Amino acid sequence: MTDSGDRQRDARMTLAALSEPSDIITGTLVARLGAAETVELITSGDRLPNGVDPAEGELWRRRLAPRINPGQVDRIRADMERHDLRLLTPEDVDWPGELQQLGASAPLALWLKGNGHRLASPLSSRVAIVGSRAATGYGEHITRELASDLASQHRLICSGGAYGIDGAAHRAATSSQPGSTIAVLASGLDRLYPAGNEQLFERIVETGGLVVSELPPGASPTRWRFQQRNRILAALAGATVVVEAGHRSGSLNIAGQAHSLGRPVGAVPGPVTSPASAGCHRLIQEGVASLVTDAQDISDLLDSTAGFSGDRTFAYSTTRHFTHSRADLVL
Repeated sequence: MTDSGDRQRDARMTLAALSEPSDIITGTLVARLGAAETVELITSGDRLPNGVDPAEGELWRRRLAPRINPGQVDRIRADMERHDLRLLTPEDVDWPGELQQLGASAPLALWLKGNGHRLASPLSSRVAIVGSRAATGYGEHITRELASDLASQHRLICSGGAYGIDGAAHRAATSSQPGSTIAVLASGLDRLYPAGNEQLFERIVETGGLVVSELPPGASPTRWRFQQRNRILAALAGATVVVEAGHRSGSLNIAGQAHSLGRPVGAVPGPVTSPASAGCHRLIQEGVASLVTDAQDISDLLDSTAGFSGDRTFAYSTTRHFTHSRADLVL
């Protein structure tokens, strides 16, 4: 790799440590000027390019400048070596092109642990199976059936590594077809979260799967980082399926982001009396999601994405919530 390439990779690591995920000003500047040039702008005092609001730009500088640490990149590299992590940037041939559909919100870099080739699989082979952390026995049973059947068909199961539906999906996929799952986390990969699923993450890696994060080693999970992790899950998957979700479940956020990206969304119905399925019923009722009852329904959704060009502009607002009005669901 050239000195210029190393400089840009180091700058992306720096910006990932300084900025919060989906920082629009950082993403805009990196796209226009380059990562190294964006780092220099933080402290140089040079005029920001046209299109960046001067007041917002000044706030951006004030926010990031105090976080600069001269030894930051060396620390990140040492942590990467200690935990056997790999860095992936948009300049790498293995970078999943679907992420560029996120525009200025696209991740600056990805840290990988495990089989990075999983990201090179066709979009139509990857499905996000998500749902409530407080899953019911019904939800976990359906999740295991769906994930096992899809993994046996050589589909890749993507989820967020959380308790409940996420964990059930990862476990079922790994048991059915080792290496057939990708966990997208909202923390640095040196501090796997939730800690109670650490053995699950280790098994995913050991069996040929992948654990990935846009956050550098040392980063802790926060509410914002969980929300922004969802956009990566939605972008990496050819389809998103919500197995179980209440009215306020974070899984509805993932469904909304997938819908915004033009990806098909599916939802599993549950008992009409169950609050744990109220979010799924609303997604179906308001036309955001197709009704899913088995793995074939999901395969049909995935097959509809074959040849997907990814040219739809990402325009999802994390402040928008699902309501009873279908107009509010069209993102």
